[in-house]
Amino acid sequence: MADNDYDKGRLDLPFVGHATFGKRPPCLDWDKIDADVAIIGAPYDFGTQYRAGARFGPRAIREASTLFSFGHAGAYDHEDDVTYLPSSVRIVDMGDADIVHTDTLKSHANIEMAVKKALAAQALPVVLGGDHSVNIPCINAFSDQEPIHIVQFDAHLDFVDERHGVKFGHGNPMRRAAEKPYVTGLTQLGIRNVSSTAREGYEDARKMGSDILSVRQIRKLGAEVVLARIPQGARYYVTIDIDGFDPSIAPGTGTPSHGGFDYYDVLELLQGLARHGEVVGIDLVEVAPDYDHTGSTAFLAAQILLNFLGFIFHQKSIAVKTKPDHDT
Repeated sequence: MADNDYDKGRLDLPFVGHATFGKRPPCLDWDKIDADVAIIGAPYDFGTQYRAGARFGPRAIREASTLFSFGHAGAYDHEDDVTYLPSSVRIVDMGDADIVHTDTLKSHANIEMAVKKALAAQALPVVLGGDHSVNIPCINAFSDQEPIHIVQFDAHLDFVDERHGVKFGHGNPMRRAAEKPYVTGLTQLGIRNVSSTAREGYEDARKMGSDILSVRQIRKLGAEVVLARIPQGARYYVTIDIDGFDPSIAPGTGTPSHGGFDYYDVLELLQGLARHGEVVGIDLVEVAPDYDHTGSTAFLAAQILLNFLGFIFHQKSIAVKTKPDHDT
């Protein structure tokens, strides 16, 4: 691309126009999705046990994502010598699932329906939460798909079975996922310190197929050893709770927990996952922007998602280029 090509068309700065995710086109007719990636907002936070506010996460992440949306087709990474997310990767923003206040089951059903629409269109669903309970309907949406392995980045195990009658709050999603016959196992990364899950929950998680590692354990082992523990060639569903990161870089969340990941801890694992198997679904949850007036938590969320999508579709392009031609 010549330098003067950057001067063609609209400059379209981040603060101009509509704040869809990455300023990609909206697609509000969910029966006409024609894309590789479908962004879905799930602004639900009635599952929180402490500070609410993640209902505003999707808007904050979309707004932050506009920073990374202008000036060129794709993003060149000089370390990898790759231009990620070229214009050939088609991303649309489906808007938000409808949330019915105080009605968890209806709100979750609406999120599940949105994810199913993306899957039916063979688009990669990327769900912006919301609290972590939105993962429950996301995983429900895969009931008619091939088996999946869940990779979770989080400070908390989220493996509570039931507490005071609550089964669908943000402390329950990984337990609900492990119960699904099409979930082959879980890799739970970053779990640390005081948690909402009792010892019995950890024991149950391991019995039900979980591999649990803290941030300190991951750093001691190294990214490649951790990746080797994850089933290779699997279909991965990746759920990222922003409180998996250290609150020094992600303070905008309802349940901050010190001792978390830094940016490159997670980025290297996500890049490795994209190489080792097929990523079939993503959610990023628990961004609560009112607790971070700098906006850095939302910027982190947007940057992580855009980089992860770049890794995923770069690997797909390599696979296409190296696929043998049986017609010759």
